[in-house]
Amino acid sequence: MMCIDISQDPTPGITDGLKVDIKGNLYETAAGGVWIISPEGKHLGTILTPELAANVEFGDADRKTLYIAARTSIYKIRLNIPGIP
Repeated sequence: MMCIDISQDPTPGITDGLKVDIKGNLYETAAGGVWIISPEGKHLGTILTPELAANVEFGDADRKTLYIAARTSIYKIRLNIPGIP
């Protein structure tokens, strides 16, 4: 069972929306933006956002664009790995 503890991160944010890419990596809104977590439960990195993020979705024809819904804006970032449809 995978368990990620974000309680030690002082950055504002809570876990909410999540999606998975074709390699099994999890993209979850959390403290500071969108956390990327490997299938083994390792925190690979964070896509920082300028405001609290609430949800994520893969889009575009190749599903390599991650759309991030935040408090007042929608952000997007291109990724190397497509999301699961």
